[in-house]
Amino acid sequence: MVDTGLSDPAGVEHAERAFRTASAVSLGLALVTALAAAVAVSLFLSRRVTRSLRLATMASKRVAAGDHSVRMPHLGMGREFDDMGAAFNTMAAELSAVEASRTRMLGDLAHEMRTPVATLDGYLEAIMDGVERADEKTLTMLRTQVGRLARLAEDVALVTTAEEGRLGMRREPVEVAALVRSAAELAAARFAARGVDLDTKIDGAATGAVVVADRDRLGQVLTNLLDNALRHTPHGGSVRLLARQDGSAVVIVVSDSGEGIPDEHLPHLFERFYRVDTARDRAHGGSGVGLAIVRAIVQAHDGAVTATSDGPGTGSTFTVTLPVRGSVTAGR
Repeated sequence: MVDTGLSDPAGVEHAERAFRTASAVSLGLALVTALAAAVAVSLFLSRRVTRSLRLATMASKRVAAGDHSVRMPHLGMGREFDDMGAAFNTMAAELSAVEASRTRMLGDLAHEMRTPVATLDGYLEAIMDGVERADEKTLTMLRTQVGRLARLAEDVALVTTAEEGRLGMRREPVEVAALVRSAAELAAARFAARGVDLDTKIDGAATGAVVVADRDRLGQVLTNLLDNALRHTPHGGSVRLLARQDGSAVVIVVSDSGEGIPDEHLPHLFERFYRVDTARDRAHGGSGVGLAIVRAIVQAHDGAVTATSDGPGTGSTFTVTLPVRGSVTAGR
């Protein structure tokens, strides 16, 4: 029988000591390796996160300083960082659009005020120098220019109040048919004077449709749309005012056979002071805020307004959609 030495207590103790030493060394090496790997990964991730946050901070500071053209690059740090970058770029783009709109609005406002102010200044100076007399004709002209400034101020105040959601509303049940007929009757004389035909039609269920709205504000919407159509429709042309019901909404359409609108202008029609023909002044092209007022009032009534045209010379169509709250028959 061969003795392997496992029965020797000294040999067993030596083997156990060697095993424990080898285990401790292996465990220590593993821990050191894991610690080194963890530190390396932590430093790598920390540097990437720090770099990403530094880029975000620098971009934010540039936007805060007024540089809205800056965009945050793709960070490659996961979905959350990518979503943050996309949200930042969207915010920067919207701020850039707002700033451009503000700058254009101030320039347009200055342009609108320049003509009447220059006219007032010129005539007042002429009166002071004795070149002109303050007779009835001159005073009437001066009052006209003052009136233009007053209407401009009222229009700007109205559209600003409406867009900020502070427009006072006296909501009540309003019959759409009565509203449309009233707007057509008020505009009839202006259309006749310009030699433009105004055709009014109320289809089907729209005859009894009722909306809960401010009657005067919606009347202003239709007046602005009809005036806009009349302004851009030549003598002998026609404008159609149509009301119809489409499911749970009532649709009011103002279409004309006038000048038409190029495609590139359609997205901007409802912006303040925007005109398709920039050569028009206030006396010939309106204040430039009429359609902005239309959009603000319609949106305040939970509705929508759109504009379409097939291009110059084809006329244009403005469509107002409002939620129906009932009908004349149901209310009786």
